[in-house]
Amino acid sequence: MKTLSLAILVVLTTVMGAWAGGKLGTNLCTPEPLFAKLDADRPLAELGRDLFYDPILSGNKTVACATCHHPVFGTSDALSLSLGDGGTGLGPARRADPQNMPEQRIPRNAQSLFNLGYREFSVLFHDGRVEKLDNGLIRTPLGDIPDDGDLAALVALSAFPVISPDEMAGHYSENPVAKAVRRGVISGPGGAHQILADRVSAIPEYRAKFDRAFGQGTEIDYRGISAALAAFMAFEWRADNSAFDRHLCLGEALPPDAAAGLDLFYQKAGCGDCHAGRFQTDHGFHAIAMPQLGPGKAERFESHARDIGRMRVTGDPEDAYRFRTPSLRNVALTAPYGHSGAYPDLRSVIRHHVEPLDSLDAFDIDRVKLPVLTGADDFRILASAEETQAIALANEIALPVLSDAEIDLLVAFLEALTDRSGVDGRLGVPQSVPSGLPVPGR
Repeated sequence: MKTLSLAILVVLTTVMGAWAGGKLGTNLCTPEPLFAKLDADRPLAELGRDLFYDPILSGNKTVACATCHHPVFGTSDALSLSLGDGGTGLGPARRADPQNMPEQRIPRNAQSLFNLGYREFSVLFHDGRVEKLDNGLIRTPLGDIPDDGDLAALVALSAFPVISPDEMAGHYSENPVAKAVRRGVISGPGGAHQILADRVSAIPEYRAKFDRAFGQGTEIDYRGISAALAAFMAFEWRADNSAFDRHLCLGEALPPDAAAGLDLFYQKAGCGDCHAGRFQTDHGFHAIAMPQLGPGKAERFESHARDIGRMRVTGDPEDAYRFRTPSLRNVALTAPYGHSGAYPDLRSVIRHHVEPLDSLDAFDIDRVKLPVLTGADDFRILASAEETQAIALANEIALPVLSDAEIDLLVAFLEALTDRSGVDGRLGVPQSVPSGLPVPGR
């Protein structure tokens, strides 16, 4: 198959036309207009790069955004579930620090950050708890905020990892940020965000960078920090020049196995039903009987380890165990897979989609990539027949029966979605950051 079949092109055109406001015939290969603005406003992205790699934004000044989202690991960390505050090292080498033990793992797999500057990425996090609404607002865990720009959802997202005790804030009473979070004081005077902004403002090099990015003397607040982080992520990690893109936009032939895999993906296997559009996601939520690992998504006063996904946002029982469909760009570089990082490679996660209930029932915990954390009961849910049955009953997908050879073809197509330049980024990892703290991976 040397060219995209007419049926597949119609599907992609329809989806992308809807994304662009219902204008059929939209050019699938037209660059996102936002990128020209980001190119012209490079000082903002450069400021965001420093902040992204700087541990100054964590309560104990030991964790940066890049700790769990590093380009070496495809903007993730190659772990099923991350260790944030209280961990040392990077990626699979990360370990619990015996001098500051984590209370628990981060409950969900660290997602990749590709293409978040494209406007279609308007629903963020595994459960969509940051989401552009139709009423001109963005829903967030801290309440609705105005949708006031191309990157508004991504700006909103950037406010939350820094106030998560397990990710970046640190645990109760061990630093001013953690204390503010514990009191529920996030914004305003004495709030966690203001404490972080004051830290940044006290560093002369950041003051100069904010002046270049926002204008001389502009107040350094967390909104500005979030805007810079969002601009950097959108500017840095565009994965839109893969073999698939060149096939779609320039007519370049795919390798034979990838071409056969593309045909299988959009036709017999039905993967395109959910992994639709240019970036292979419908941005919807689906229950696929994914095994649950780790502490689950629970409040501190709750004792369970389950993660009911989208239902935590909507309160609708129909949304139990549904999670957002991930984009598949650079997916070959971002293992492990699933909201809990349950599957270590593409073949195993595809096989789960084919036989979700059998896969859940026979799940092999020995393949999970979890750093040792003393006292962690990571497989509580899998050990409970009641809990696993609830996950199984919510399942809503199963692919047609696929042979091992067909799964290999699907893998070949997924590998054709790799854009190596999108991983390397446009600015790269800085040698140092203005705080003088260690840069993850340096």
